[in-house]
Amino acid sequence: MKNKLKIGLIGAGGIAQTWVQAFERSETADLVAIADVRPVVADALAEGIGCRSYSSYLALANGESELDAVVICTPPSTHPEIANFFLASKVHVLCEKPLSIDTQSAREMLAAAKTNGVILTMATKFRYVEDVVRAKSIAASGLIGEIVLFENAFTAHVDMSSRWNSQVALSGGGVLIDNGTHSLDLMRYFLGPVVDVQVIEGKRSQGLDVEETVRIFVRSTAGVLGSIDLSWSINKEQESYLNIYGSQGTISVGWKESKYRLSSGREWVVFGNGYDKVQAFGSQIDNFCAGINGEDELLITAEDALASVEVIEAAYAALGRDSWTPVKERAA
Repeated sequence: MKNKLKIGLIGAGGIAQTWVQAFERSETADLVAIADVRPVVADALAEGIGCRSYSSYLALANGESELDAVVICTPPSTHPEIANFFLASKVHVLCEKPLSIDTQSAREMLAAAKTNGVILTMATKFRYVEDVVRAKSIAASGLIGEIVLFENAFTAHVDMSSRWNSQVALSGGGVLIDNGTHSLDLMRYFLGPVVDVQVIEGKRSQGLDVEETVRIFVRSTAGVLGSIDLSWSINKEQESYLNIYGSQGTISVGWKESKYRLSSGREWVVFGNGYDKVQAFGSQIDNFCAGINGEDELLITAEDALASVEVIEAAYAALGRDSWTPVKERAA
């Protein structure tokens, strides 16, 4: 068996808890160190897994001479600085979504990775969910015919008043950049490049300075229409978060069950048991390590990560235009 890669974790917030769980199960990587600007938080998380802790990413870099890679899960505005430091040190980087809050800094991150001959990729868990991977295979097989419509919804009522995700200086925006990065990456995964986007903002009920609810319409280069609902203020109570409608059938990817049905039949065929967050994170660690070792291609390339930033930037431009066409009804 090959030696496990030595990986450091930058950031010990909520998402880091799941990364730790995934590393505990990993057969390809060891989590050797955790850094956070809150030393007490880093110490507590590191103690649970039995690794070293540091008060900054610089301290971690200085203390870990045999580091192969890092996972960055700090607020998005900090991603370029941290990623570029490690890339310049020839350390591979897996960076939480979004890769960056603007395309210019994202391009600089890609250039740094290329210059130093190391891997840069983005963490977006849904590409690694087993049911999503199976759904992609079913769609690609032609079983449901040509894809006509893509629907996705990530909605949940969450109090965002005290979370950094709603502070534009740290996050780059609101629900659009936060949940929307997952959504638009999923659409690109199934449909390829995006050519048009329209975004409409809903009512703000939490009094935030950023968007809380949006509806996105997207069109792929193949002319497939995508509809995406995002919200921190409502829960649509849907069993599925992804539906793909083809000319000969439908695929439904759900939180607890995934299935497909052909237009010629009445019965749904179950192909998956739902969403497993730790499994998805673990699969991304394995794919990241395989990419580093030259054993497999990355499921999310640096170019995919950049494209996601470009689409989100275009979506915010569309949100800024937020125009409606008046309907002139005739008097009865």
